[in-house]
Amino acid sequence: MLELLSFGPNGWGEQLLMGTAMTVAVAVSAFAFGIVMGSLGASAKLSHSLILNALADVYTTVVRGIPELLVIYLLFFGGNGVVSAIASAFGYDGRVELNAFTIGVVAVGLISGAYSTEVIRGAVRSVPFGQIEAARACGMGRWLILRRVLVPQTMRFALPGLGNVWQLTLKDTALVSVTALAELMRVTHLAAGATREPFLFYSAAAVLYLALTTVSTILFDRAEQTANRGVRRA
Repeated sequence: MLELLSFGPNGWGEQLLMGTAMTVAVAVSAFAFGIVMGSLGASAKLSHSLILNALADVYTTVVRGIPELLVIYLLFFGGNGVVSAIASAFGYDGRVELNAFTIGVVAVGLISGAYSTEVIRGAVRSVPFGQIEAARACGMGRWLILRRVLVPQTMRFALPGLGNVWQLTLKDTALVSVTALAELMRVTHLAAGATREPFLFYSAAAVLYLALTTVSTILFDRAEQTANRGVRRA
Protein backbone atom coordinates (compact mmCIF):
# COMPACT_ATOMS: atom_id res chain seq x y z
CA MET A 1 0.00 0.00 0.00
CA LEU A 2 2.87 2.36 0.77
CA GLU A 3 4.05 1.85 -2.81
CA LEU A 4 1.27 4.24 -3.82
CA LEU A 5 3.26 7.04 -2.13
CA SER A 6 6.44 6.23 -4.04
CA PHE A 7 7.94 8.15 -6.94
CA GLY A 8 7.51 5.22 -9.29
CA PRO A 9 5.18 5.00 -12.30
CA ASN A 10 2.22 3.97 -10.10
CA GLY A 11 3.10 6.20 -7.19
CA TRP A 12 1.68 9.58 -6.22
CA GLY A 13 4.69 10.82 -4.28
CA GLU A 14 5.80 13.33 -6.92
CA GLN A 15 2.28 14.72 -7.35
CA LEU A 16 1.92 15.16 -3.59
CA LEU A 17 5.19 17.08 -3.43
CA MET A 18 4.16 19.25 -6.37
CA GLY A 19 0.84 19.89 -4.64
CA THR A 20 2.73 20.85 -1.48
CA ALA A 21 4.87 23.28 -3.47
CA MET A 22 1.71 24.82 -4.95
CA THR A 23 0.23 25.13 -1.45
CA VAL A 24 3.32 26.98 -0.25
CA ALA A 25 3.24 29.26 -3.32
CA VAL A 26 -0.42 30.16 -2.72
CA ALA A 27 0.14 30.66 1.01
CA VAL A 28 3.21 32.90 0.58
CA SER A 29 1.56 34.99 -2.13
CA ALA A 30 -1.69 35.31 -0.18
CA PHE A 31 0.16 36.18 3.04
CA ALA A 32 2.16 38.91 1.28
CA PHE A 33 -1.04 40.27 -0.25
CA GLY A 34 -2.67 40.08 3.17
CA ILE A 35 0.15 42.07 4.76
CA VAL A 36 -0.39 44.83 2.19
CA MET A 37 -4.15 44.80 2.78
CA GLY A 38 -3.62 44.65 6.52
CA SER A 39 -1.24 47.62 6.46
CA LEU A 40 -3.72 49.64 4.42
CA GLY A 41 -6.60 48.58 6.65
CA ALA A 42 -4.70 49.41 9.84
CA SER A 43 -3.70 52.80 8.43
CA ALA A 44 -7.34 53.49 7.59
CA LYS A 45 -8.51 52.50 11.07
CA LEU A 46 -5.85 54.64 12.73
CA SER A 47 -6.55 57.63 10.52
CA HIS A 48 -8.80 60.56 11.47
CA SER A 49 -10.96 60.07 8.38
CA LEU A 50 -14.46 58.80 9.15
CA ILE A 51 -14.83 57.45 5.62
CA LEU A 52 -11.61 55.44 5.77
CA ASN A 53 -12.53 54.18 9.23
CA ALA A 54 -15.91 53.05 7.97
CA LEU A 55 -14.46 51.32 4.91
CA ALA A 56 -11.89 49.47 7.01
CA ASP A 57 -14.54 48.43 9.52
CA VAL A 58 -16.78 47.10 6.75
CA TYR A 59 -13.89 45.15 5.23
CA THR A 60 -12.79 43.46 8.46
CA THR A 61 -16.34 42.84 9.68
CA VAL A 62 -17.61 41.31 6.44
CA VAL A 63 -14.57 39.17 5.64
CA ARG A 64 -14.19 37.88 9.19
CA GLY A 65 -17.94 37.42 9.59
CA ILE A 66 -18.59 35.07 6.66
CA PRO A 67 -17.09 31.60 6.06
CA GLU A 68 -13.77 31.53 4.23
CA LEU A 69 -15.16 29.09 1.68
CA LEU A 70 -17.91 31.56 0.81
CA VAL A 71 -15.31 34.25 0.09
CA ILE A 72 -13.60 31.88 -2.34
CA TYR A 73 -16.90 30.99 -4.03
CA LEU A 74 -17.83 34.66 -4.40
CA LEU A 75 -14.55 35.45 -6.12
CA PHE A 76 -14.55 32.23 -8.15
CA PHE A 77 -18.03 32.80 -9.61
CA GLY A 78 -18.08 36.60 -9.61
CA GLY A 79 -14.47 37.69 -9.88
CA ASN A 80 -14.24 37.42 -13.66
CA GLY A 81 -17.36 39.50 -14.13
CA VAL A 82 -16.12 42.24 -11.80
CA VAL A 83 -12.71 42.42 -13.46
CA SER A 84 -14.30 42.47 -16.92
CA ALA A 85 -16.61 45.30 -15.85
CA ILE A 86 -13.66 47.30 -14.54
CA ALA A 87 -11.70 46.65 -17.73
CA SER A 88 -14.65 47.74 -19.88
CA ALA A 89 -14.83 50.99 -17.92
CA PHE A 90 -11.32 51.73 -19.20
CA GLY A 91 -12.27 50.93 -22.81
CA TYR A 92 -11.35 47.23 -22.98
CA ASP A 93 -14.28 45.24 -24.38
CA GLY A 94 -12.76 41.76 -24.17
CA ARG A 95 -13.45 39.32 -21.37
CA VAL A 96 -10.82 38.92 -18.68
CA GLU A 97 -10.38 35.43 -17.23
CA LEU A 98 -8.73 34.99 -13.84
CA ASN A 99 -6.95 31.69 -13.37
CA ALA A 100 -7.45 29.49 -10.31
CA PHE A 101 -4.12 30.53 -8.77
CA THR A 102 -4.98 34.24 -8.93
CA ILE A 103 -8.45 33.66 -7.49
CA GLY A 104 -7.01 31.56 -4.68
CA VAL A 105 -4.32 34.11 -3.81
CA VAL A 106 -6.76 37.05 -3.83
CA ALA A 107 -9.43 35.20 -1.83
CA VAL A 108 -7.10 33.84 0.84
CA GLY A 109 -5.19 37.13 0.82
CA LEU A 110 -8.35 39.09 1.56
CA ILE A 111 -9.10 36.77 4.48
CA SER A 112 -5.53 37.05 5.72
CA GLY A 113 -5.62 40.83 5.33
CA ALA A 114 -8.74 41.18 7.47
CA TYR A 115 -7.01 39.48 10.40
CA SER A 116 -3.69 41.20 9.71
CA THR A 117 -5.46 44.57 9.91
CA GLU A 118 -6.32 44.04 13.56
CA VAL A 119 -2.92 42.58 14.37
CA ILE A 120 -1.04 45.50 12.82
CA ARG A 121 -3.42 48.07 14.34
CA GLY A 122 -2.87 46.61 17.79
CA ALA A 123 0.89 46.53 17.24
CA VAL A 124 0.96 50.20 16.23
CA ARG A 125 -0.99 51.13 19.36
CA SER A 126 1.52 49.16 21.45
CA VAL A 127 4.44 51.38 20.41
CA PRO A 128 5.09 53.77 23.33
CA PHE A 129 4.24 57.31 22.31
CA GLY A 130 7.26 58.52 24.22
CA GLN A 131 9.48 57.01 21.53
CA ILE A 132 7.71 59.06 18.88
CA GLU A 133 8.10 62.21 20.98
CA ALA A 134 11.78 61.46 21.53
CA ALA A 135 12.32 61.01 17.80
CA ARG A 136 10.62 64.35 17.12
CA ALA A 137 12.78 65.98 19.77
CA CYS A 138 15.85 64.66 17.93
CA GLY A 139 14.68 66.44 14.78
CA MET A 140 13.42 63.41 12.87
CA GLY A 141 10.82 64.02 10.19
CA ARG A 142 7.61 62.04 9.74
CA TRP A 143 9.01 59.56 7.20
CA LEU A 144 12.23 59.03 9.13
CA ILE A 145 10.22 58.32 12.28
CA LEU A 146 8.10 55.88 10.31
CA ARG A 147 11.14 54.07 8.90
CA ARG A 148 13.43 54.11 11.94
CA VAL A 149 11.01 53.93 14.87
CA LEU A 150 7.40 53.04 14.08
CA VAL A 151 7.79 50.25 11.51
CA PRO A 152 10.55 48.29 13.35
CA GLN A 153 8.70 48.52 16.64
CA THR A 154 5.39 47.64 15.06
CA MET A 155 6.85 44.55 13.40
CA ARG A 156 8.33 43.43 16.71
CA PHE A 157 4.94 43.61 18.40
CA ALA A 158 3.08 42.20 15.40
CA LEU A 159 5.22 39.11 14.78
CA PRO A 160 3.41 36.75 17.20
CA GLY A 161 0.02 37.70 15.78
CA LEU A 162 1.25 37.56 12.20
CA GLY A 163 2.62 34.09 12.92
CA ASN A 164 -0.90 32.98 13.82
CA VAL A 165 -2.27 34.66 10.69
CA TRP A 166 0.31 32.78 8.59
CA GLN A 167 -0.79 29.45 10.07
CA LEU A 168 -4.41 30.37 9.31
CA THR A 169 -3.47 31.36 5.76
CA LEU A 170 -1.53 28.13 5.22
CA LYS A 171 -4.49 26.01 6.28
CA ASP A 172 -7.00 28.10 4.33
CA THR A 173 -5.20 27.15 1.12
CA ALA A 174 -6.91 23.77 1.43
CA LEU A 175 -10.18 25.51 0.58
CA VAL A 176 -8.75 26.63 -2.77
CA SER A 177 -9.12 23.02 -3.95
CA VAL A 178 -12.72 23.88 -4.93
CA THR A 179 -11.29 25.96 -7.80
CA ALA A 180 -9.56 22.82 -9.18
CA LEU A 181 -6.11 24.28 -8.47
CA ALA A 182 -3.64 21.41 -8.09
CA GLU A 183 -2.59 22.22 -4.52
CA LEU A 184 -2.01 19.58 -1.83
CA MET A 185 -5.66 18.99 -0.87
CA ARG A 186 -6.79 18.74 -4.49
CA VAL A 187 -4.05 16.26 -5.39
CA THR A 188 -4.83 14.25 -2.26
CA HIS A 189 -8.50 14.07 -3.19
CA LEU A 190 -7.65 12.90 -6.72
CA ALA A 191 -5.18 10.31 -5.43
CA ALA A 192 -7.68 8.99 -2.88
CA GLY A 193 -10.34 8.62 -5.57
CA ALA A 194 -8.04 7.00 -8.11
CA THR A 195 -6.52 4.46 -5.72
CA ARG A 196 -9.46 3.98 -3.36
CA GLU A 197 -7.12 4.45 -0.44
CA PRO A 198 -8.48 7.64 1.14
CA PHE A 199 -7.11 7.01 4.63
CA LEU A 200 -3.57 6.57 3.32
CA PHE A 201 -3.52 9.75 1.26
CA TYR A 202 -5.38 11.96 3.72
CA SER A 203 -2.97 10.78 6.42
CA ALA A 204 -0.05 11.65 4.14
CA ALA A 205 -1.58 15.09 3.54
CA ALA A 206 -1.94 15.59 7.30
CA VAL A 207 1.74 14.77 7.77
CA LEU A 208 2.75 17.23 5.05
CA TYR A 209 0.60 20.00 6.54
CA LEU A 210 2.05 19.31 9.98
CA ALA A 211 5.55 19.50 8.53
CA LEU A 212 4.78 22.89 6.97
CA THR A 213 3.24 24.29 10.15
CA THR A 214 6.10 22.97 12.29
CA VAL A 215 8.75 24.56 10.09
CA SER A 216 6.71 27.79 10.04
CA THR A 217 6.53 27.83 13.85
CA ILE A 218 10.30 27.41 14.12
CA LEU A 219 10.96 30.20 11.61
CA PHE A 220 8.59 32.64 13.33
CA ASP A 221 10.06 31.80 16.73
CA ARG A 222 13.52 32.62 15.43
CA ALA A 223 12.22 35.81 13.83
CA GLU A 224 10.74 36.86 17.18
CA GLN A 225 14.02 36.14 18.96
CA THR A 226 15.90 38.24 16.43
CA ALA A 227 13.37 41.09 16.65
CA ASN A 228 13.49 41.07 20.47
CA ARG A 229 17.27 40.89 20.63
CA GLY A 230 18.55 43.53 23.03
CA VAL A 231 15.06 44.23 24.41
CA ARG A 232 14.85 44.10 28.18
CA ARG A 233 12.20 41.70 29.43
CA ALA A 234 10.26 41.99 32.66
